[in-house]
Amino acid sequence: MFIFLKIIVTALIIVIVTEIAKFNDRIGGLIAALPITTFIILFWLHFENNSIEKISNHASYTLLYVLPTLPMFLVFPYLINKFGFYWSILISVFITTLFIVLVHILTKKYGYKIL
Repeated sequence: MFIFLKIIVTALIIVIVTEIAKFNDRIGGLIAALPITTFIILFWLHFENNSIEKISNHASYTLLYVLPTLPMFLVFPYLINKFGFYWSILISVFITTLFIVLVHILTKKYGYKIL
């Protein structure tokens, strides 16, 4: 039953942000840029009595995964105007995957393994 509560709360937040973005691009973007998902996950991990180490590791790995997604946000606005939505999504997935692999190679040298 608890998993259904988590799904409903999480989905509700996504729907609210989507509806706000329909009315105001800037506020929708600002809210979407906030680490809402990460805060929700950290809250659920804490609420379910996971260890501090587990919660800390999640926050650290989230940072490592955020870095390779940033280039997508830079190129997507250009791509969507040039190639349309679906091609832009496909190209963005490819770019993000490429940067994840690059970050993995770089972070592996420092003892982190993100893949």
